[in-house]
Amino acid sequence: MKAELNFELLSKGESMRILVVEDDQEAAGYLVKGLAESGHIADHAADGEEGLALAREGVHDVLIVDRMLPKLDGLSLIETLRKEDNQTPVLILSALGEVDDRVKGLRAGGDDYLAKPYAFSELLARVEGLPRRAKPAETQSIYKLADLELNLLTREVTRDGQDIVLQPREFRLLEYFMKHADQVVTRTMLLENVWDYHFDPQTNVVDVHISRLRGKIDKNFSQALLHTVRGAGYMLRASD
Repeated sequence: MKAELNFELLSKGESMRILVVEDDQEAAGYLVKGLAESGHIADHAADGEEGLALAREGVHDVLIVDRMLPKLDGLSLIETLRKEDNQTPVLILSALGEVDDRVKGLRAGGDDYLAKPYAFSELLARVEGLPRRAKPAETQSIYKLADLELNLLTREVTRDGQDIVLQPREFRLLEYFMKHADQVVTRTMLLENVWDYHFDPQTNVVDVHISRLRGKIDKNFSQALLHTVRGAGYMLRASD
């Protein structure tokens, strides 16, 4: 029972003000236009010094920062903000995508790291998820969507009152989807958060587990909950 959704209809979260720090004018224009069309307000800084000055104003919900910038590089910009106790969530964009590069970016204070070239749908999903990640951890133990329920304390999953038996990895996968219900979840996000892979192992491990999970929570039920979002990833949501 597989469903597909149009990505253009998915950005339904609250509007955010986002600062794009990118020296490539074409790349910056693409980002600003895409963010605006997704319902957000986007400001642009063309170098690190300008980006730092705008970020210090404290009016932005998220910063998108390129690593290689004139006047002040992206990592130095982020480190400066963190030393000043500015905790605005930061997504680092870079053509440097090796594991060591990602580690350096995260250690400098970045909250997420996306290598170029990237799909805008994935960037949008990550950007919209950053403010939620920046909030204190929730103490919620029971998650519900339609007639599907997951209990973190008892490790039990039910749908329409029927017990669903999941393997440990399937449970982690469903837990991640439940915590991000009604949001686009990309393959990369699943690899990083469910498998702890910060690289793509070039296997179909995600697809296999998605298929198994879908067979358990959707098969034999009239309403599909786990949807495929063409060109973007997946979404757990109740059908309209």
